[in-house]
Amino acid sequence: MKLYLVRHGETDWNIDSKIQGHTDIALNEKGRQQAGELARVLAEGNYHIKEIYTCDKERAWETARIIGNVLGITPKVAKGLEEICLGKWEGHTWKQVKEQFSEEFALWHSDRRHQVPPMGESYQQLLDRLLPAIDDIIKKEQEDTLIVTHSGVIMTLLSY
Repeated sequence: MKLYLVRHGETDWNIDSKIQGHTDIALNEKGRQQAGELARVLAEGNYHIKEIYTCDKERAWETARIIGNVLGITPKVAKGLEEICLGKWEGHTWKQVKEQFSEEFALWHSDRRHQVPPMGESYQQLLDRLLPAIDDIIKKEQEDTLIVTHSGVIMTLLSY
């Protein structure tokens, strides 16, 4: 079994460099095109994907749905695959966060693994919910599986 990790397509907040986190933002037209292009690559390539998992955030779900439509697979929602929650920082750029939340940002930046942004979660908390979700998928599936999720989730998993 192989696990393929895919980040959702582009959103307008990506263009504006806004922190998305748990905020539910839809794909923009370019994001839909990116998902379609990836779906074609997967369909035409030497991939044997039998299942697709995603979280319930619109940008990931829509990416998974576009890919699934091309591959003939209905995506499944799995809890724990959501992006890291950055609480009050969501909707701001990193520059704005550094200016408006300077003390909290400095603490968080010094130990992102354990420090929690205001009303958010730490990377350790993300890992604590992510690993059981991945383990559950691995236990359920025997064949190659695609997971559509978020950059923070993928980076955390790869770092682990």
